[in-house]
Amino acid sequence: MIFTDDTEDTLRAAVWLVNSAEDPDALVSLSDEAVFLGQFGYTGRIDRDQRELAGLREIRPQLRTMLLAPRDDMAVAVNHALAGVTLTPRLTRHGALDWHLHAIADDAPLAERVLVETAMALIDVIRAEEGSRISVCADDSCDAVALDLSRNRSKRYCSTACANRNAVAAYRARRAGA
Repeated sequence: MIFTDDTEDTLRAAVWLVNSAEDPDALVSLSDEAVFLGQFGYTGRIDRDQRELAGLREIRPQLRTMLLAPRDDMAVAVNHALAGVTLTPRLTRHGALDWHLHAIADDAPLAERVLVETAMALIDVIRAEEGSRISVCADDSCDAVALDLSRNRSKRYCSTACANRNAVAAYRARRAGA
């Protein structure tokens, strides 16, 4: 584990949201939001309505900018995200998660909480100088974000689909050259 469980979970959720904007958009309906919420255990206020869905869709470009920024720019983006909200930091535990930090009130809109939790997770990334673990997928035809939480820093693709497509292409190129 590179980061704490809650930091890794938050980074995964942010990457999922950012990548949901890739074609085809995977966050267009309330059922798509339900998939997101089912995969990532956000607690607190969950409205499951069109306004909440629109808020999640709206923060995707900001999340992408934060995630992919160079270290100093990432710090500026994190500070900007945190400056726009009222912070109420407190330790909490719920579900299977042990003590961890919530930085914003549980009744704040979900998109605001996702943005702040992502900013808090990126503080860990910045302090550990691990920004290279977040990159654009190595597949030339893909603009999705890849999150590498492996020990050996070997993840280059956003998904197994992109990794497999490139492995097959490399195999075919080797066979054609032989």
